[in-house]
Amino acid sequence: MAAFVASDPHRIAVLVRPGLLQMELGIVHQLFGQAVSAAGDPLYTVLTCTLAPGAVRTDGDVTVNVAHGPELLAEADTVIVPTSDEDYTPVDGRLSPPLAAALARIRPGTRIASICTGSFVLAAAGLLKGRRATTHWKSCDRFRELHPDVRLDPDVLYTEDGDVLTSAGVASGIDLCLHMIRADHGVAVANAVARTTVVPPHRDGGQAQYIRRPVPEATGSSTGAARAWALDHLERPLPLRELAALESMSVRTFTRRFREEVGLSPARWLTLQRVERARQLLEESDLPVDRVAANAGFGTAVSLRHHLLEATGVTPTAYRRTFRGPHGTPLWSAP
Repeated sequence: MAAFVASDPHRIAVLVRPGLLQMELGIVHQLFGQAVSAAGDPLYTVLTCTLAPGAVRTDGDVTVNVAHGPELLAEADTVIVPTSDEDYTPVDGRLSPPLAAALARIRPGTRIASICTGSFVLAAAGLLKGRRATTHWKSCDRFRELHPDVRLDPDVLYTEDGDVLTSAGVASGIDLCLHMIRADHGVAVANAVARTTVVPPHRDGGQAQYIRRPVPEATGSSTGAARAWALDHLERPLPLRELAALESMSVRTFTRRFREEVGLSPARWLTLQRVERARQLLEESDLPVDRVAANAGFGTAVSLRHHLLEATGVTPTAYRRTFRGPHGTPLWSAP
């Protein structure tokens, strides 16, 4: 395929530079490439471009042959900028003329995202001025020095500020791509992609990017069993003392260990899981909103409305209308 065509689904251009991280390029193609409609039709077309088509050096011992040049950016609906190893060398915060010219091709209103230190490119292009953004935690001090006009959040997995998104590190690029798929096509499509790729279906953007204890010590205890039990009982009240008792911990110890392992407080984590459950029910069931609220553990439609508005910016009714067909049938349902 020489370039995007008018009949393509949502068009994603991945702008790579010498020294690209192979995994980041693979993440974009794998995740968006797995997203299909209920009829099995691709929901995205993903193409890779670079400033000068040809062999592009990676961070490993292989090169990637990129056929497309920067003209592809002018046709894209979404542009994604992964990391390059040049991001880790001292720079003055300015773009090279060829890179600046390439980014100038992007049409107004195009969604733009970065993975890891690709955010340095977005910032240097002025795309992050006054916006909330993130980058890899090791590069935050340098980012602040170069781009003090950006509202940098060093702790989160990814950010979304209007049509510009940034992610913290290589693996959080997975979270960011799933977030975009979820926003475009709903929970069911994103969950199907996650299952196919064998990754967690949802980690909230506000989760800490650096978790002090991501894997429990061999001789220590974990909150994993309590989390699994909670997911099976979201419809009922889940007081902290009950979850702590499942792990034979005090509330204080459980709360501390939970945050160390997950990067969120138990209360915040539960709210996010309940929002996710509500979204799935709104998409895939005909339950009235008050029943959705009860089944997701929010108790009342008013509480559900509050939390869904906070998470997605829309009401339960509007959310259901977005992800259901004209006759109230799901646009996509999991097998």
